[in-house]
Amino acid sequence: MWKRAKRRFSIYAPRVSIRPHIPWYLRWSLVLPFVLGAAGLIWFAYNSGLQFAGFHRGETIEELTQLRGQVTKLSAENTQLNSQLVKYERQIQMAQGSSQETLQQLKMLNDENAKLQEDLSFFQSLTATHAQEGELAVHRLRLERDKMPGEYRVRMLFVQGGQRAKELVGHYQLVATLIKNGQKTTQMFPASDAVSVSFQFKFKYYQRVDQIIQLSQDVQLESIQVRVFEQGAHEPKVRQSVNLS
Repeated sequence: MWKRAKRRFSIYAPRVSIRPHIPWYLRWSLVLPFVLGAAGLIWFAYNSGLQFAGFHRGETIEELTQLRGQVTKLSAENTQLNSQLVKYERQIQMAQGSSQETLQQLKMLNDENAKLQEDLSFFQSLTATHAQEGELAVHRLRLERDKMPGEYRVRMLFVQGGQRAKELVGHYQLVATLIKNGQKTTQMFPASDAVSVSFQFKFKYYQRVDQIIQLSQDVQLESIQVRVFEQGAHEPKVRQSVNLS
């Protein structure tokens, strides 16, 4: 203990320094200007580097804003142009449809006109021949393929001559000559003995007939014979054949 007391109170005791007390706000007021100055120098150096490199944040943000505005404007214009394009496409389709419909109507009218002229010429020639009173004949017999596979269309005109002809009632029959597996065969329409309503006729001067028949696709149609029966008769009054055109 003597050594400790001697060391503490003698000449060998530790040195004690006395400093004036400085408040913290005075200490920070002295340090803060240097910190702000250093931050300013760093910011100045950063902006100078960006400008030197050709990259400035403010200008980049402004250009980016302008580009976004242009993209929005172009998107709106694109949407408007697309709507106009759809509108014009619909108008073109409507115009094309109307044009096609007009062409079809014109073709139908031309066909009908040609048919009427043909009928006029036929009836004029029929009137000039002075056919026998009550004579039955088949004119303008045609056999053509129809739209669907295996379908055929038969067109003809029943005519009764004379100025004071009586009403003619009866039915007709179609006999098709076919080639199947290299051999000829026949098929009748109507197939049954009962007379179909579509194969009956009733007229005084003339009657136009347009009949469709259906055949299997494994046969080849060669010709058609028309047999015309008056009501109550068992033998045909008229027979006429036509080959496939």
